[in-house]
Amino acid sequence: MSCSVHDVANLEERGLPTVFVATEPFATAREAQARALGVEPAVVWLPHPIQDRTDDELKALAAASVDAIIAALVV
Repeated sequence: MSCSVHDVANLEERGLPTVFVATEPFATAREAQARALGVEPAVVWLPHPIQDRTDDELKALAAASVDAIIAALVV
């Protein structure tokens, strides 16, 4: 599932803690969208690229990121 900053802002507005997870090349787009919406969502950056990784590499990346995502949800 892909979520935009708009989606994150909408979920946060409904009271659902949310973390924007993306790769570094999308930092500028996230910043522009957040500024336009007047929000500052929690974010966890992953190394780029994602699409050409194997299933095992994606599982390892997810495992390495889960603590940061949980920490961002409970701040």
